[in-house]
Amino acid sequence: MQPSSVDTDSFSRDQLSIRTPELVAIEFPLAGIGSRFVALLIDYLIQIAAAFILMLIFILFVFATAGSQPVRSSSVGSPNSGKWAIAIAIAIPFLFQWGYFTLFEAFWRGQTPGKRIMRIRVIQQTGRPVGVFESLGRNLTRIIDMLPTFYIIGVIVMFLTRRQQRLGDLVAGTLVVHERDIEAPLESMGGSRTFTAPSFTPAATPPRESKLPADAIALLTLADLQTIESYMARRLDVPIETRARLADKLAENMSRKMNLEIPPAMSKETFLEETAFTLRSMQHLR
Repeated sequence: MQPSSVDTDSFSRDQLSIRTPELVAIEFPLAGIGSRFVALLIDYLIQIAAAFILMLIFILFVFATAGSQPVRSSSVGSPNSGKWAIAIAIAIPFLFQWGYFTLFEAFWRGQTPGKRIMRIRVIQQTGRPVGVFESLGRNLTRIIDMLPTFYIIGVIVMFLTRRQQRLGDLVAGTLVVHERDIEAPLESMGGSRTFTAPSFTPAATPPRESKLPADAIALLTLADLQTIESYMARRLDVPIETRARLADKLAENMSRKMNLEIPPAMSKETFLEETAFTLRSMQHLR
């Protein structure tokens, strides 16, 4: 159920609507300049504190090393120590400026510590998480966004683009959005509500028989099973209304393929869980 395209017809400057393959829209509130600036400020304060601590450790290390060396003539210099000091002085700002943002966004679900505090994250334009290449692309371009000072170019580009993207976002095809609060699951919908793994496994510990006829489920394919499992894995990450509409559409589609009416006493999510349970069991037997 990965989002496949951006619905530009229902796009506004503050809201992004992405349609899934099942034609259900998932909305992402776009992060504005204010929240992004505060997140950036927090990240820079963290970098300054970390750089100060590292430099202090480095100075203490140099003094400790110098103290353990035998006293030499004052005319004899230590060029190697000077070269190492220059190399470290160059490497530390580089790692903080590009490595900090790139690594955090690539391996921390699109967030730096500042973004996490402000509850915003970087995503691809398709709604999928960013990877190393997207994060590296948007952050290598950061030096241009910073010109001539205080991110003037970045701010101007954000004002001019419909999706509030700075130059780095345009290059990498990324967006910055607000995190949505995960709402409580629908109490009226049956089935387990604990499926957050990439693949869905029915939460039935003891062996049991399916509540749906196997001959009808045999009409489905492995692709149908993957579609259901994809929905099960992501259903807690979408708003309740979207989740209900998607369950209805998916359950009706599967029942139509099976030529089977959904039992009146069974919710759409329970129907999907039972279908996935039986279909997976049948796939194991094949």
